[in-house]
Formats: sequence, C-alpha cells, structure tokens
Amino acid sequence: MNLLDALTPQTLSSSPLRWTHPPLRWEPLSGRGLRVQVGPKTDYFRSPDGTQTPDNAPYLWLEVMGDFVAQAHVRPVHASHYDAAALMARHDALHWAKLCYEATDFGTRAIVSVVTNEYSDDANGVNLVAPDVWLQLFRAGDVFGMHYALDGKGWQMVRLFRLVVPPTIQVGLVAQCPTGPGTTVDFLSFTVDSRTITDLRAGV
Repeated sequence: MNLLDALTPQTLSSSPLRWTHPPLRWEPLSGRGLRVQVGPKTDYFRSPDGTQTPDNAPYLWLEVMGDFVAQAHVRPVHASHYDAAALMARHDALHWAKLCYEATDFGTRAIVSVVTNEYSDDANGVNLVAPDVWLQLFRAGDVFGMHYALDGKGWQMVRLFRLVVPPTIQVGLVAQCPTGPGTTVDFLSFTVDSRTITDLRAGV
C-alpha cells in the first residue's frame, strides 16, 4: 500500500506518518504522491571529522517495529550539490542510515549511502541519468541493506551493514538541500512491509 495515497495536510493527523522539520511547503501531486519544497542548509550528516553535524532536513516518517522492507519511488530536482531525495531509518541523531538519489560535487547524479554510528560515512555509488529512481532499505535483525532499481523490480545492491538499534525505529522519506537555495522533491510512492528479506544481497 502506498502510504502517500490521499495524504494531504488535512489528513496527516489521521495517518501513521509524521513530519520532523516540516518542509517549506508540501502538497499532493495530481496523479499520486507528494511534492515537497525544501529550504536551504537542510541535511542529515555527522562529518567524520566532527566539523559538521546538521540534523534538520524535512523527514516524513512512521514508527516500524522489527524487520521491514521500505521502498520509495523518488524524483528530486538536482539543482545544487547534494540535493537529494532519500529513504532513512533512524533511531536517534547518532544512529541512522539513509539511501539517497543525490547531486554530487562531481557533476553527476548518483546513488549515495550514508551510515551513521556516532559519525557518518559517505559513499558515492553508481552514477545515473534517470529523472527518477526506486530506493529500497530493509532490516533483518541488526543487518540493514540498501538497493536501488530503475523499474521498481530489478534491484541492485548498494550495501549491507550492521547497525545495532532498538526493535522500534523511525523509517521514512527525506528531502535535503545542504548547499543550495532550496529545491523540490517528488515522492511518488512509499511503502513499508513488515517482512524479512531472504536473500540479503539480492534484496528479495
């Protein structure tokens, strides 16, 4: 089930979703999903050298207990370096992970993953030219996995990692604009299924 179906500012209070750091504006798209306008200097990143610790991007999430598979179809406007749409799993400011479709500082659009366990790593993955992409983030115990697909079916592995967090965490959508004046992100779909992935590398 697409959690974004029929979601509006008026129906948000009756849904399981909540905003942390609400965006400048958000509204339903005419077909499906949401359009989010995000302001400048918005990001989640705890720099390995400790010099940057922004924790303020718009985050639309719900609480999820136990193993899960979250998928999102995203279409960000990549106007400035690091503009991105992302899927994030989060316990607190020191323990979280996000999978992004991001504008890099190398002039590309790439699948980027960040895992934060007190401090963040930052790993650029494959470069893409597609306007939209599907992202997948799953949990199997203390193991998490990240995948992407161009068609919502043929999942490609980004990374597997271990992150020890409580059984219940937040899972949701991030729109970020760390360096530019702001941007727009379309979230076309967002699903969270309570199930356990059987093939961790394939993501199915």
